[in-house]
Amino acid sequence: MTGEYVLEIDGLTAGYDEAAVVRDLDLTVGPGEVVALLGANGAGKTTTLRAVSGIVHPMSGRILLSGEDLAGRSPSRRARLGIAHVPEGRGLFFGLTVAEHLKLSHRGEQLDAEVAYRYFPALRDIGARRTGLLSGGEQQMLAVARALARHPRLLLLDELSLGLAPVVVERLLPRVREYAQEAGCAVLLVEQHVHLALEVADRGYVLSHGQVVLHRPVEELRADRQLLIASYLGEQAQASTSG
Repeated sequence: MTGEYVLEIDGLTAGYDEAAVVRDLDLTVGPGEVVALLGANGAGKTTTLRAVSGIVHPMSGRILLSGEDLAGRSPSRRARLGIAHVPEGRGLFFGLTVAEHLKLSHRGEQLDAEVAYRYFPALRDIGARRTGLLSGGEQQMLAVARALARHPRLLLLDELSLGLAPVVVERLLPRVREYAQEAGCAVLLVEQHVHLALEVADRGYVLSHGQVVLHRPVEELRADRQLLIASYLGEQAQASTSG
């Protein structure tokens, strides 16, 4: 499999204080593909993203970026390799303006503000506004736009809808989908609002108690809600399809 995916997770076990949260996880994301990582709270979704970006160290297994093993790579090194992570808390500085966020970068890196404005043109009109004065939707827009301005190979999005009205997220996610298709960027998306995630994703994985209990194309997940519900409850996936 190695080489045909931007992200390949092979047998990942990871957690905190030697307690595993994710167990023996296999997952792939191809170029231009949006993959939804679904599951109830505590299922291990955020831990998975943190392991990919280097914040959490795996206990076992491999994480590969375009075939390159990321073992031993620091979070900053992974960012330079093309991984952009938008965390739950958005990772913004409330004292800086929108325009300043689109200039703030790692050493040796230059953000492409025009990419940010192309996909989120509303940010251009509020460029001089301090981030702490923005609405929640505007802050989330800026967080995603800043990630796109880095021309990522892999975009990790953790709970874009947190604290936002679904209608706001309905405007954000299609722009992510558009960027993935146009730039060939792989996207791994964690989202509690399942129906929103399935509107833009190509495939979905469902985690329960740290393990994958379901992996299907989104067309199948949309068509079989009982299968999805059973997986969220941690039941055997086949129980919802019997009879």
